[in-house]
Amino acid sequence: MEAKWAVLHEAAAVVCALAGEEPEYASSEIRNFPSMIDAAAPGRRALAENGIDDLIAVLEPGIAALLAVNARAVDATPAAGALWREFVTARNALLALLPRA
Repeated sequence: MEAKWAVLHEAAAVVCALAGEEPEYASSEIRNFPSMIDAAAPGRRALAENGIDDLIAVLEPGIAALLAVNARAVDATPAAGALWREFVTARNALLALLPRA
């Protein structure tokens, strides 16, 4: 899960840049999500794994489309911004799966 989480955030950084957004500060929850979710109930871990796979499945074609639009010298900023907001919302849902102290 750690490798997928890292790849997911590398892809999200591309979307963030295309959206013209400032790079985000990665909270400790974001940085340590894979190890922290290990302490969750098995059902929550499964939801997290599926959620990460879903986010990767959304970002891959989204980035390809954004890059294609950008290559045609068309402003991809609004579409990238929408994809960025969707990513952040979905990631926040994953973070909500973390066990609370």
